[in-house]
Amino acid sequence: MPPPVKLAIIGGGPSAFYVASRLLSLLPLKDPMSPPLRVHLYDRLWAPHGLVRYGVAPDHPEVKNCTNKFDTTATDPRFRFFGNVNVGSTPLHSIPHALHLPLTSILNNYSHLLFATGCTIPTQHPAIPPSAWCIPALSLVHWYTQHPSRPPPPALDKISHLTLIGQGNVSLDIARILLTSPSVLRQYDVPEHVLEVLSRSTVKHVSIVGRRGPLEAAFTTKELREMINLPEASMIPIEPTLLTPPSGVILTRQQRRTLELLQKGSKNPPGSTPKSWSLHFYRSPASLTPPSSASASDMVNLTLAHTRLDPATARAVPTGETSTLPTSLVVTSLGFHADPETTFYDPALRHLRSSAGRITTSEGSALKNIYASGWAANGAKGVLASTMIDAYAVASTILSDIVPSSEAVTTTALPPPEIGMASTELLNHHPNLDALPSEIVHGIKEGMVTQYDDWKVINAEEVRKGEALGKERERMSWDEALSFIALSRARP
Repeated sequence: MPPPVKLAIIGGGPSAFYVASRLLSLLPLKDPMSPPLRVHLYDRLWAPHGLVRYGVAPDHPEVKNCTNKFDTTATDPRFRFFGNVNVGSTPLHSIPHALHLPLTSILNNYSHLLFATGCTIPTQHPAIPPSAWCIPALSLVHWYTQHPSRPPPPALDKISHLTLIGQGNVSLDIARILLTSPSVLRQYDVPEHVLEVLSRSTVKHVSIVGRRGPLEAAFTTKELREMINLPEASMIPIEPTLLTPPSGVILTRQQRRTLELLQKGSKNPPGSTPKSWSLHFYRSPASLTPPSSASASDMVNLTLAHTRLDPATARAVPTGETSTLPTSLVVTSLGFHADPETTFYDPALRHLRSSAGRITTSEGSALKNIYASGWAANGAKGVLASTMIDAYAVASTILSDIVPSSEAVTTTALPPPEIGMASTELLNHHPNLDALPSEIVHGIKEGMVTQYDDWKVINAEEVRKGEALGKERERMSWDEALSFIALSRARP
């Protein structure tokens, strides 16, 4: 039988859970050929499921169905979840209540380690740095999902025109939330304090700016169709020449459907609704000029450089022309990168150094029994389905290290990369399977570390409160969760 395996997974999002579920299912508890196994997930957030809870738009509840699978995974007695724990070299300033756990404590207590830490830092545009008039999209997403970082609510009652930079699904999520009546959103997983701010919103128009054309837009046809069918908003028609594909270009199915939707326009005729939205193609931010003290207007001037596609590279290049777009607030939605403070971060890649699921040194050698999956390994791209496929491949790589090829368990691991294995070994070959780092033991005793049983009780209470309000759930803040956990633990 293979030696005991004790795997720590840093991160509690979909990739982490998919890897855990795959390993636990391929190494059944009652199979005599399975090695003694423990899988422990550590997440800086007190609630599990990562972007499923704190990134998915509230009016897309069907996307969250994967949590049913994660709940099943958590019933395996070999699995444990530890929330509100930040593993790293420095304390987490954005979530000050998170327990700090040095990486050395993980290395000393585990035989295998997986980084599934995602990409948590928003990409900024160099021409328009954050300011009172320019914020990252993540700030709005974290506000309406009640993320533990607790970003301030936007002053929507002082905004008439909002401009989104970037034409991906996150931009369309934000635009849809702002252009949908709170009476419609109320049925979903939207906290009451968010609905209250949305009810006072004076936003009348949302501009969505992209540096390339409609054929290159990153949003999906599903999200575009939702925008086009908004009941209380209409789309400003797009110049027809922009919707005519270049001669000789063979369109994909998605590109063809995108053009058809844009040519057809919104369900509501332009000008017939209290709110509106527009797509601005071939435009890139050049500067942002705040209102002068002498101006009666609170609008800022966003200067947009006009662009065209370089046929050789398909990259957007400036034409030399510019235009000005007056707006109340600019929101940048340009993707994400991994936290540079994460161990093994590569600034050139903007995510962790890895190859075929294995963390590598700066010299290119693989570190024994240390892995990466999901956005942490590949960058911020893909959807839940691609995350699952990647996680299963990484699980197979881990399994190939655990179970020799002569054993009964077969794997579907990718061919090993053409890289050597580093001589340095950082993990503990013979850990105590059921022992926890002393910091975690203390954190559990003090009530600062959440476990999956805590989450199940909180989840049930959030759903119960939501049902009383006629909605999907009413979320708890950390302070509310902390008090509720203490009460539930005190009950006999």
